[in-house]
Amino acid sequence: MSATLIKGTEIREEILEEITAEVAGIKEKHGVVPGLVTILVGESPASISYVTLKIKTAHRVGFNEVQDNQSPDISEEDLLALIDKYNNDESIHGILVQLPLPKHIDEKKILNAIDPDKDVDGFHPVNVGRLMIGGDEVKFPPCTPAGIQEMIIRAGVETSGAEVVVVGRSNIVGKPIANMMLQKGDGANSTVTVVHTRTKDLEGHCKRADILIVAAGVPGLVKPEWIKPGACVIDVGVNRVGEKPSKKDPSRMVAVLKGDVDFDAAKEIAGSITPVPGGVGPMTITMLMKNTLKSLKFKLGIN
Repeated sequence: MSATLIKGTEIREEILEEITAEVAGIKEKHGVVPGLVTILVGESPASISYVTLKIKTAHRVGFNEVQDNQSPDISEEDLLALIDKYNNDESIHGILVQLPLPKHIDEKKILNAIDPDKDVDGFHPVNVGRLMIGGDEVKFPPCTPAGIQEMIIRAGVETSGAEVVVVGRSNIVGKPIANMMLQKGDGANSTVTVVHTRTKDLEGHCKRADILIVAAGVPGLVKPEWIKPGACVIDVGVNRVGEKPSKKDPSRMVAVLKGDVDFDAAKEIAGSITPVPGGVGPMTITMLMKNTLKSLKFKLGIN
């Protein structure tokens, strides 16, 4: 029997509808909407595409979205001054600086200059510390891990006491999701193991997992025999493994994407699983919108 698919595309729609309704209610009661600024330096096609999707989503849910495009030769000093301007702008509740930045700019310095209370990406060291402490200290969990946890909760997967194995130790996904799953609270209270490229018996660890979260960036890394029957499998990997003709326009080539898990075989063993594409990917921008709304609610002192 095939596993239940945990579709990020469907969960995204549910959450965006919830955000839209909440924004409308806040606007009616308080006369304000969330303000989100995206700073784009240069003209990278990939960055432009991603930022365009952020803008479209922000408009859809009723945000005030400010797109601030800057020349690729902007100085580090001027970029820091721009961030300072938005840090002090009362109408802006979330600040994003699209990465990567030009080589002459220190990305770490730029990201650390963002007011932690407007850091809706959740990457500032202050927000990393808040995440580690957990509970009421957490303001903005990183968007992809937050999306993963949301998917697990909405899929009805039991997390309390569950064996969670995280494959990958990145600062963006692996470390934060491991920390989030071991905290007290809904969608957590798990026993967490983090494995990586230097782990002995990677297969053995994966076989113990009630919830297996794979964020290694290696296509097909996790084999079906590594999966515990009935487990929940969250595949974060989005790996480009080739090209194929587009269904809509056969003359145009599109990327062939593959996850870190052998999906076709794994879905016959797992209890639930995310597809690639259409799984975790759509959740990242969705949770960015949720964090921006939370920032406004913090300011207004509402839950």
